[in-house]
Amino acid sequence: MTIGWLDLSAGASGDMLLGALVDAGVPLDVPAAAVAALPVERIRLVTEQTTRHGLGATRVHVHAPPSSEHRTWADVRSLLTGADLAPAVRGGALAVFERLAIAEGRVHRVSADEVHFHEVGALDALADVVGVVAGFEHLGLSRLAASPVALGSGSARGAHGVVPVPGPAVLELLAGVPVVAGAVPAEMCTPTGAALVAARVGEWTTLPPMRVQRVGTGAGSRDPVQLPNVVRLVLGEPDEPAAPGPVVLETNIDDLDPRLWPGVLDALFSAGASDAWLSPIVMKKGRPAHMLSALCRPDTVREVEAAIFATTSTIGLRIVPVGKRALERVSTSVEVLGGRVGVKVAVNDGRVVNVSVEYEDVAALARELGLPVKEALRAATGAAEAAHPVTSAAARPTPPGGAPPLPDRPPRPSS
Repeated sequence: MTIGWLDLSAGASGDMLLGALVDAGVPLDVPAAAVAALPVERIRLVTEQTTRHGLGATRVHVHAPPSSEHRTWADVRSLLTGADLAPAVRGGALAVFERLAIAEGRVHRVSADEVHFHEVGALDALADVVGVVAGFEHLGLSRLAASPVALGSGSARGAHGVVPVPGPAVLELLAGVPVVAGAVPAEMCTPTGAALVAARVGEWTTLPPMRVQRVGTGAGSRDPVQLPNVVRLVLGEPDEPAAPGPVVLETNIDDLDPRLWPGVLDALFSAGASDAWLSPIVMKKGRPAHMLSALCRPDTVREVEAAIFATTSTIGLRIVPVGKRALERVSTSVEVLGGRVGVKVAVNDGRVVNVSVEYEDVAALARELGLPVKEALRAATGAAEAAHPVTSAAARPTPPGGAPPLPDRPPRPSS
């Protein structure tokens, strides 16, 4: 599973995103093949290694013949629908241009179908969109996050004249997305870049926890003095935080009627405690008291806390995270004295290391037979150990000739 994060502190554009993808390991043939599938004049993608403020980066140049055609959303939709593209690439590109059409329509107060694409309908913008979508589909990321988007400030000249920066369409496209002006008094995020990140990014955040595998750096055309004009794409495996472990709830109590303690422990087990116990202690002024402890799974802490406050006189708890290792346990039963008792078998590394009988079953059998519990316990323990013998950590080697292994200690001299 691979996740990605885009550093958009220098803004975003189609060529910057395309350069970051190629620099991160996407073969140039992937976006080039998608662009070649468009039923338009021949478009070539050429890479260049460059630097921005000393930072190495890849720049992807889109070489397309000049075109004065102003395509509408309907034109672009028809062009993409008729292209021999993979369904995911076609669908992704259509989603990007649909966002662009809706945003431009809102800015110019017309319907999306009436929008005439100028800059974003040109061949290089078509190549950027289709190439970037193909690159992300090639990576197959399970999650793509990004930093807030730097938009720039000031003004810029577009097809309709001078427009303020951030551009109106960019603001429409990034509605609901965290943005900043950034350090450069110029356009840092183009409408194409805004539409691409709005369509592809699922989460806006600082760098998420991950084990970094690759970093791709894509350069823009400008080289401002304020910062490196690059988009960085960080790829890696998610590094999820460890699941919370068990905790022990503790409290010291010196004013509870001791006859209540059995009911307190029963209430804690009923609330979901894995274990609960009392320890005798001496508190301030030499007062005898008890420390109540309850071992809890993370999902039972609230219920066990509530049970402690409801059944005791304490007004506070200590919550202590603990490590825990539990052996594999198997529940079974054995027949003894004409009845059956439950047995727990503990296994470590495939070896039986402990066998214990269920005391309540033994006590019930003893009552039924009119026997002392200790006799029934002795018989049940023997039957359980015979059925599930405890194995040693390492078998003793047998001496040559098949002689039995040496005893642990010399036999006692006979008297």
